[in-house]
Amino acid sequence: MAAVVEMDGSIMEGGGQILRVSAALSCINGASVRINKIRAGRSTPGLRPQHLSGLELVRDICCGTLEGASVGSTEVTLIPGKIKAGNHTADPQTAGSVGLLLQVSLPCALYADGPSELCLKGGTNADMAPQIDYTIKVFKPIVEKFGVHFDCDLRMRGYYPKGGGEVVVKVNPVSELTPVNMIDRGTITKIYGRSFVAGVLPYKLAKDMALTATRHIRREIKDLYVNIQTLQEKDMACGSGNGIIIIAESSTGCIFAGSALGKKGVYADKVGFEAAEMLLRNIRHNGCVDEFLQDQLILFMALANGTSRIRTGPVTLHTQTAIHVAEHLTQAKFTVTKAEDENASNDTFIIECQGVGVSNPHF
Repeated sequence: MAAVVEMDGSIMEGGGQILRVSAALSCINGASVRINKIRAGRSTPGLRPQHLSGLELVRDICCGTLEGASVGSTEVTLIPGKIKAGNHTADPQTAGSVGLLLQVSLPCALYADGPSELCLKGGTNADMAPQIDYTIKVFKPIVEKFGVHFDCDLRMRGYYPKGGGEVVVKVNPVSELTPVNMIDRGTITKIYGRSFVAGVLPYKLAKDMALTATRHIRREIKDLYVNIQTLQEKDMACGSGNGIIIIAESSTGCIFAGSALGKKGVYADKVGFEAAEMLLRNIRHNGCVDEFLQDQLILFMALANGTSRIRTGPVTLHTQTAIHVAEHLTQAKFTVTKAEDENASNDTFIIECQGVGVSNPHF
């Protein structure tokens, strides 16, 4: 049996992301990985239901085996088999993030022997994770630049604490991933968004969030119409929640977002302000991706056949962690340098990666 690669789950960001990147790369490379000290520094250490659910999903996709896979476990081993196309379901039975389940499973399905259908359940608009709107409107079009193709059918929205959301993702396999070059931001051409309430919450909250967000953006970006839809989710939602996502597009096809979710006791205008400020912060640094897309692209850069370059704002701890795991588990080589051109601010960077060019054995 081949040696098991050890991965320290407590380093750097020290969270679920180490698990996701490690499990996906183990599955794609066909190399066993043992992750120890899982989430060691967190208030509830070890695997949570959503992490376990993601690992089980990867195991199912690659016909592998898991050891130590239970809630609270701080050490888990994935022994991958062959990646098989077909239908797979993940249901943490909590409001665990559907977007994070997609993050761990999508790369694996790309290397299957045919199309896959992933039925992902849980929270679609959950805190501390990408909202499903972000996944569809920002992540999807950008990751498609690598040659990835998937459809995302949002069947039911689910909110904290109940979950109950459902997304069905259809993924086509690739022969290999193409490197990307995203270094020219261009100008911002369009700003739009979606402000929602669901369940028992009053519609006025959606209007208040949208109004405050629009006002805040207009102070800084005066020449663009800010088009934020307000809506009351009726049949498509399980539970109650409110939130907003605002998206900006650039002339060169870059996409950025700011988002926020309502919490008990937080005024709607504060939620709107937070989302607007997040968007503006991600436009100011003149990078081509926002702070949340950064780390999600590292895995694809590592797998691509050739050199990828992405212009970013400050490099996040999540991104540094993803780079560390990718370099530990593949031969990919990353460099991060300060951007020095006339459009660069003090915190504009270029992440460059010499990808390993993993090809799909089924093509």
